[in-house]
Amino acid sequence: MGRAADRVMTGLPSLFRLDQQVAIVTGGGRGLGLAMAQALSEAGAAVAIFEVDRETGQAAAEGLTAAGGRSWAMPVDVGRADQIEAALDRCEAELGQPTILVNNAGVTSNSPFEDLPADDWQRVIDINLGGVFRTTQALGRRLMEGGAGGSIINVASISGLVGNRGGNNSHYCASKGGVIALTRSLAIEWAPHGIRLNAIAPGYFVTPMTDQLRIRDARFYQELVDRVPLGRFGQGSDLAGAVVFLASLASAFVTGHTLVVDGGYTAW
Repeated sequence: MGRAADRVMTGLPSLFRLDQQVAIVTGGGRGLGLAMAQALSEAGAAVAIFEVDRETGQAAAEGLTAAGGRSWAMPVDVGRADQIEAALDRCEAELGQPTILVNNAGVTSNSPFEDLPADDWQRVIDINLGGVFRTTQALGRRLMEGGAGGSIINVASISGLVGNRGGNNSHYCASKGGVIALTRSLAIEWAPHGIRLNAIAPGYFVTPMTDQLRIRDARFYQELVDRVPLGRFGQGSDLAGAVVFLASLASAFVTGHTLVVDGGYTAW
């Protein structure tokens, strides 16, 4: 996304348009990542899906294309810097220079901290925080060379802001807290380059993981729902406005911010 000072746009709707922009969504083949990829595509961006599973990523890109957008997918493990660099090269060739990045790829596991295997800790930290580091660094260097600025959106979690009730995943919380701190600090470092960094912190959303919780422990699931002031878990579409806002010129003066999308869960 170009520097706001260098571009004059009139009319409120145009501020949210992403025409002629290229966006990358890591982990964009399913779930919340796919929902955000769909929102960016509907706003006019060409969308590159970086997805560790080839078939999942390809199906997502084909779906966006069938809906009238421009999309392309490549299998990428965000734990591998070489794969990220190769994917960025291919993305430029297929769609053009990306100026929007949504760092969504992430993993978790369920284990009491006292029993947490060191390998499990390392895997969650390395993908959730290390993946943001690798992808952001690789694209950031290119954005600095091009001089056009950009928007980087890191998907954190309310688990990086408050303790996760009954989750047995403090390592996941630590990784997402790190994402929030990195976003805030790097926003200051890269502001002179016209590169904005913000985070989205989703609350409880309907996902395969929460579906499993509903089946496994219906009472606890309902307890979590009841703690959300809006009375429900989020849907993927609830992130559409947030990601388009942070990707577009509508948020040209917003950087270093964490946008919480949780139905009011953390407002108690």
